[in-house]
Amino acid sequence: MLDRLYPLVYRELHSLAATFLAGERRDHTLQPTALVSESYVRLVDQRAVHVNDRKHFIALAAQAMRHVLVDHARRHEADKRGGRLKRVAVDTSVFEAGSVGTEAEATEFLALHEALERLQKIEPLTARVLELRYFGGLTIDEAAEALGVSASSVEREWRFARAWLRDQLG
Repeated sequence: MLDRLYPLVYRELHSLAATFLAGERRDHTLQPTALVSESYVRLVDQRAVHVNDRKHFIALAAQAMRHVLVDHARRHEADKRGGRLKRVAVDTSVFEAGSVGTEAEATEFLALHEALERLQKIEPLTARVLELRYFGGLTIDEAAEALGVSASSVEREWRFARAWLRDQLG
């Protein structure tokens, strides 16, 4: 199914990748095409990927893109800082509009990723809503459909996620 869906949503994935990369540092070596390709390879390499529809595929691809960028940022920080990561504050105002992408440098992106990993351990649904809304660019209704829950549940989890992140990231 992934092979049939990929060409149909490639332009949307490329646009999403360009949005992710627009907030990265200027000397970033990944280009949107490479980010889309790497995330697709990661999706195909997974043994049990079940895709319900186009929105679900976009959400999975956005999650894979985030992981590609995290791995890239970790490699960059390891090279730059001798393997030591430095935690910095992220501009949490981007969470208010529900926009996709950040203006964060590699260390800020890693801080966001680490916060999301902590949230996943304590509130998995909230973390999933955050991924779909923030990284996947889905609307409240689209995220609700992808998760199989009500729009009001997604709205509630989204409010909690933004508040939690503001607290965690300063």
